[in-house]
Amino acid sequence: MTPKGTVHDTDRNSFHLPADEAEAIASGTHGNPFSVLGVQQFGDGFVARVFAPGADDIAAVTLDGTPVGQLEPGAATGLFEGPITITARQPLRYTAANSTGSWDIEDPYSYGPVLGPMDDYFIAEGSHLRLFDKLGAHLIHHEGADGVHFAVWAPNAQRVSVVGDFNDWDGRRHVMRRRAGIGVWEIFVPGIKPGAAYKYEILGPGGERLPLKADPFARRAEMRPATASIVEPDLDHDWKDSAHRAHWSKVDARRQPMSIYEVHPGSWRRHVDGSFMSWDELAAELIPYCVEMGFTHIEFLPIAEHPYDPSWGYQTTGLYAPSARFGEPEGFARFVDGAHMVGIGVLLDWVPAHFPVDAHGLARFDGTALYEHADPRQGFHPDWNTAIYNFGRREVSSFLLNNALFWAETYHVDGLRVDAVASMLYLDYSRKEGEWVPNKDGGRENLDAVEFLRQMNKAVYGSHPGIVTIAEESTSWPKVSAPVHEGGLGFGFKWNMGFMHDTLSYFQRDPVHRQFHHDELTFGLVYAFSENFVLPISHDEVVHGKGSMLTKMPGDEWQKFANLRAYYGFMWGYPGKKLLFMGQEFAQRGEWSEARQLDWDHLDDLRHHGMQCLVRDLNRLHARTPALHGRDCEPEGFEWLIADDKANSVFAWVRKSPGEKPVVIISNLTPTVRTGYRIAMPQDGVWREIFNSDATVYGGSGKGNLGEVVTRLEDGRAISELTLPPLATLMFTTG
Repeated sequence: MTPKGTVHDTDRNSFHLPADEAEAIASGTHGNPFSVLGVQQFGDGFVARVFAPGADDIAAVTLDGTPVGQLEPGAATGLFEGPITITARQPLRYTAANSTGSWDIEDPYSYGPVLGPMDDYFIAEGSHLRLFDKLGAHLIHHEGADGVHFAVWAPNAQRVSVVGDFNDWDGRRHVMRRRAGIGVWEIFVPGIKPGAAYKYEILGPGGERLPLKADPFARRAEMRPATASIVEPDLDHDWKDSAHRAHWSKVDARRQPMSIYEVHPGSWRRHVDGSFMSWDELAAELIPYCVEMGFTHIEFLPIAEHPYDPSWGYQTTGLYAPSARFGEPEGFARFVDGAHMVGIGVLLDWVPAHFPVDAHGLARFDGTALYEHADPRQGFHPDWNTAIYNFGRREVSSFLLNNALFWAETYHVDGLRVDAVASMLYLDYSRKEGEWVPNKDGGRENLDAVEFLRQMNKAVYGSHPGIVTIAEESTSWPKVSAPVHEGGLGFGFKWNMGFMHDTLSYFQRDPVHRQFHHDELTFGLVYAFSENFVLPISHDEVVHGKGSMLTKMPGDEWQKFANLRAYYGFMWGYPGKKLLFMGQEFAQRGEWSEARQLDWDHLDDLRHHGMQCLVRDLNRLHARTPALHGRDCEPEGFEWLIADDKANSVFAWVRKSPGEKPVVIISNLTPTVRTGYRIAMPQDGVWREIFNSDATVYGGSGKGNLGEVVTRLEDGRAISELTLPPLATLMFTTG
């Protein structure tokens, strides 16, 4: 009787692969290398095969180092095969040798798959909400060995291989297993350590070799200009932000103070030599600065990996990887945790609208239009020369939806500001007649994008209480911030682009002309409560020749500063959450550039320092005064007192919140001091002046009301006579 694990002498040569199949292995074109490489059943025993270019001799050993056979050269150069003395299927490794020395080879083909039938089912259905745990590169222990499981979606590829330093970037050596039903390719490669660089080598449908592709699900990437993905362990951070997260999970964000500091992390501050600060270095300076300045949230321009600095992060190639510009991914987790421990939320700009066409990215990923539409009328964005995601393909929608969940779960971010939503919603966005394809009903609405945004918001809000999503949506699309079950898109907030446009248009005018454009400041209240609004003065307003906020203002130097102080006072008194781009809090003079840090030396000038103090005081006043934030999104929280004094360019209104003291805001937007100006206040009594943008501490002229005004009753109305400083905003509350 022949012992199991041995091969009859008469069969010794029959284990060799035929020449054509051997050559297919050696050329990397074999349709299923898992069927012939690794450990294979042969008669009553087993044979092993390995492709090892450069080797002269190969010996097979078990994982514990027990020799189990010497392999023979096969029919193609680099292929070795032979009987092995094992009694049950198990993983192997090999010792290879040539004239220069010896080395060890791990055998990925002797390991079984990692993904299972349920993964196949949910991936195929597009309903997998843990996709980032299944696709990409994951360090795991599998069938007795430590290594990395790689998995990538490329349904139209003829072959996919993972390549890296571990295999000399040779696509023949780690050809992946195709899971035919879902178009996913996977392989477990034992022995790979954290920090290994890798990409995917893909043969397209016609057998053409594509440019090496970065991993769409990579958790880390190389520092640009290099573009490889990096094997990164799962984040293992000891979070200490439970109190912060518990607070936001219990409150209605619409009724909380939100003053957002928009930051480009690459140019807020830099080292003396111009290099980027790490997340830990940013945390040491940016978080205390925001605490001192009274901001409640930091919103970062996109921090996901991107190849081109001047894109500011909006042309993303690695949606799951914090950019290597700022150090290790865990550094970002430490930043978020540190912000949370002092009560500051962290929001991320998120870009599901489009992606760049860099060769290593998603464009024609498997040789076909996979993530994008094939038809350029649907799949190419004329504004940014980028590709548009195919939201109707369930795998693409799932890729993006999972990414939103990933940032919320893995990095505890407090919210996502979704970029360019209008470009997603309209099929004819920035397109002329004939340059776009109508939807199934003949309309211009992108029904697939609408469904994607609704599903994304449902998934994020449903699984992460306390998170907010914010839409940058520049049209009048209805119910952007209404719940999905009420027919809305499901966002928590929407940027109020109309406020930004109208108020900047007004404030850039010479005060002598403002009386003719009074409605630019009053019209916004017609729709101010149609959505849950954020008032944005963002990076987009201080680039591309638009000038800084200070240089937008008319008049001489004094008037420019006074106008800007009055504008900020107006904005902080206006209903809606606040957002200010970095540098504008101290009135940076120059336009923002991503290539250098802010002009912090401005603060040596008392006028700029005064502006910084004004924004700090507005933030603190806003946070501690419920009337200024508690009903930001509800009409009951606002009432005009004076809306029609065009001749004097004066506006007055009251902000209210149930059970709280009201606040009256008055803006005099001409350079004229107005004394004895009569206003009917909401109630009789003493009204304290709690804010005056013309205060000398801010760089103003010091005109005002000596801290308070007292009303007198006339015909049942509480009349006050005020001194209105020039180009100034005042705020009063009851004594």
